[in-house]
Amino acid sequence: MTTETTAPTLDDLWAKLAEVKDPEIDMSIVELGLVYNIEYDDGDVLITMTLTSPGCPLGPVIRGEAYAKLKELESVKDVDVQIVWSPPWDPRTMASEDVKMALGIW
Repeated sequence: MTTETTAPTLDDLWAKLAEVKDPEIDMSIVELGLVYNIEYDDGDVLITMTLTSPGCPLGPVIRGEAYAKLKELESVKDVDVQIVWSPPWDPRTMASEDVKMALGIW
């Protein structure tokens, strides 16, 4: 007997990543606007994201948590988290309205 797993939707992937918080700010990496793109292809997930700054000391922690959260989904075989610096993160244009309010950005 074979069991087939259903591929996650993009909404499923985004929701899982929303569980990952930037440990320094204690806010979701999705709400902060740090995740630029998610691609799913036959069990492989490619995440393109950035960090709040190039010198972010917790980059490896955030990358590891993103990997671990997505691997919780049954049909995800592997996750590649690519950290990019272009475009540079700008919370004024990339963060959610809730995050802007919490950070005092008007």
